[in-house]
Amino acid sequence: LIILTESGGGSAQTGGSLRLSCLASGDTGTYDTYIKAWFRQAPGKEREGVAVIGNNNKLNYADSVKGRFTISQDKAKNALYLQMSSLKAEDAGVYYCAAWCLREDCNDIGSMKQTDFFDWGRGTQVTVSS
Repeated sequence: LIILTESGGGSAQTGGSLRLSCLASGDTGTYDTYIKAWFRQAPGKEREGVAVIGNNNKLNYADSVKGRFTISQDKAKNALYLQMSSLKAEDAGVYYCAAWCLREDCNDIGSMKQTDFFDWGRGTQVTVSS
């Protein structure tokens, strides 16, 4: 059992930055081989994919965050990060890290759904105010 724990959420002003972290613990023996991703969910909306990082560090982003968000990982620390810059009001929501992609094509983060990943954290809240 892998446990994913997000941190780094909080409040930021429009145009500001936040850095989210996700640390894996528990049965992490194969965690470094997993495709990992960040999702977010705003109130009343479905969870949506934000960014994905492959085993070869291939990156893909949702169109709404391209050029503003950066996903990265530190395999030695079992850590996943999401650097968010130029924040907008529509970036607010609960951000979740996910691991172990279950679909054949794990690159198109914009089409991914909650059922496409096996392991999930509990989320961290991001609030953006003007």
